[in-house]
Amino acid sequence: MTVMSLHSSPPSAVAEAEDLQLKVDLCSEAFEPFACLEQWHRQLAAIGRWSAANSHFIGRVRSMATNGTPLLALELEHYPGMTERQLQQLATALCSRHGADSCLIQHRIGRVLPGDAIVLVGIGADRRGPAQRCCQDLLEALKHDTPFWKREWRSDGTGEWLIGNTPL
Repeated sequence: MTVMSLHSSPPSAVAEAEDLQLKVDLCSEAFEPFACLEQWHRQLAAIGRWSAANSHFIGRVRSMATNGTPLLALELEHYPGMTERQLQQLATALCSRHGADSCLIQHRIGRVLPGDAIVLVGIGADRRGPAQRCCQDLLEALKHDTPFWKREWRSDGTGEWLIGNTPL
């Protein structure tokens, strides 16, 4: 697991979000999102950092490719180092904007099968509104502003790199 420290952020971000508990993990193996959430909550509670409100999102790989044929797998490539930094910067900025105090991002890389969890975003805040808004905004930023490349592998044996993202 990769735990990112905010102290490598620009000084202005650190001043606004120095208490943010941020965990970013890129996983090449399948993960169970509810077990990850439970572990994250236990870790936060152990250091006295539980939140009054939590919001999370779990995304799973669809069973159909963008052309409507059955999907065998989705392959995710990323730019090591850059991807983690971008996730940290996005999370720091959005948690600061929404007043969130904890953030968990788990994202798969490599070959992911239909039904497998591909992304988990967890946000802790003092109120449900900030937690929910931060979770939504972070997920959208993750989809549009992070260097991931996706290739669909279809049941007919063809593969295609995807351009753009799926709509909301």
